Amino acid sequence: MNFGFSFVALIFLIMLFVPNIIWAKNKPMDYEKYSNNENRTLSLIEKIGQVSVVLFSLIFADNIKPTPWLFILILAFVLMILYELYWIKYFRGPKRMADMYSSFLGIPVAGATLPVLAFLLLGIYKMNLFLIISALILAVGHIGIHLDYERQLN
Repeated sequence: MNFGFSFVALIFLIMLFVPNIIWAKNKPMDYEKYSNNENRTLSLIEKIGQVSVVLFSLIFADNIKPTPWLFILILAFVLMILYELYWIKYFRGPKRMADMYSSFLGIPVAGATLPVLAFLLLGIYKMNLFLIISALILAVGHIGIHLDYERQLN
């Protein structure tokens, strides 16, 4: 791990933030009803994970080299592309809570699972223990909240 700016992380974060900015104006019907009941502990864990993932993904330089580990970076990027496809499906649909917290290509609560797994793999590829731990913290909070919403819908 070397301090420096990560352009790979910047691309991942742009892929993460753009759909979320669009989502802010396209929230599912009844979202406020569910979000008011959000588990506060999971929400705090999620926020800690979000801030630390952004920080630790950006402040360590990229060392992209054709190594046997390169497939991990490619897989992480594929997960981010699937995340974009998940959002396209959501934005083209009726924008219901069930759509927001559905599976995509068999991946449960894909809107939470795909980016968390992508950043976890990015941390593994970069051998960045701080990013790996941050992604795991984010997984507990973000995926936990999404699973809770899914449970409430069913």
